[in-house]
Amino acid sequence: MIFHPVCATIVQFEQAITRLTFVAEQHPLSVLLFTAVLFFSLCWVVEPYISGAPLFRDLSFDDYSAEEPPHTLLDVPFVPSDEKSVDAMLELAALGPKDVLYDLGSGDGRIVVAAAKDWDIRAVGVEMDPLRNEEAKEYAEWVKVSHLVSFVEDDLLSADFSEATVVTMYLLHSVNIELRPRLLNELKPGTRVISHAFDMGAWRADERLQFSGVNIYKWIIPAKVAGTWEWKRADGKVCRVELEQEFQRITGKAWLDGKEVFLTKTKLRGDELDLSISDCEDSYPISYPMRFVDNQLRARVPGEQATSAIRLPNKTT
Repeated sequence: MIFHPVCATIVQFEQAITRLTFVAEQHPLSVLLFTAVLFFSLCWVVEPYISGAPLFRDLSFDDYSAEEPPHTLLDVPFVPSDEKSVDAMLELAALGPKDVLYDLGSGDGRIVVAAAKDWDIRAVGVEMDPLRNEEAKEYAEWVKVSHLVSFVEDDLLSADFSEATVVTMYLLHSVNIELRPRLLNELKPGTRVISHAFDMGAWRADERLQFSGVNIYKWIIPAKVAGTWEWKRADGKVCRVELEQEFQRITGKAWLDGKEVFLTKTKLRGDELDLSISDCEDSYPISYPMRFVDNQLRARVPGEQATSAIRLPNKTT
């Protein structure tokens, strides 16, 4: 049996009343003193609960049953996002009509429902708490977006979210870090990841918005472009670059017809890679705007790049 602190308080209060009544009977002229002592005793007994301790109204017996097994321990506490924060997250995601949004740890479904209602896109919530999922489904029906949304009862660390073009999260920092490899390896380049309040450690955000004193982060899944690439310029010369990659940060070297030249700029944003190469230190660099498609780097606009860049096999020693 659980002996709640409030029950103990009632017992203490009854004992105090008994003692004070006895004193009043022995000293009839001390009624005023008795009343004052009673008042301060009452304040002393209930003060801890007025200042924040749980009261009876905080107790919930709806989910308890002697025959039910213990509930699964959830990884992340449910803290709902307010509507303005939800709007800011979806605005930062820059949603479009072809997007598919996955909300990891979707709780009562408010981000999923808002994406469907305000942006008219398909949205999926992943939540391991069945009670929250039921709330979310009822909310979606009430808002009349059930045809656009679905809620999956699954562990967000193992659920399949590979079809997403946008992922939203309001998790803990440690959970973000645990999810990071899956996000980078399983999502398509260009997919946007939006996180409320918590970052991803060494993977720096592409954009950050401060809203009501809280950071909202945006990452764009980078294409995997590390390696040696080669293509022809419009004048027939052969360009070659060796690129190293840490998340979206790119460094490397460049050659032109076998002669080492200067790689003056590298920028990777999703599936778009921009390189600038200069023949010599003082010459104006030539820009190569490319897009990663089918394991090639294709020119995004007509220009100096005459052929798609092909990734060369790794050299064996």
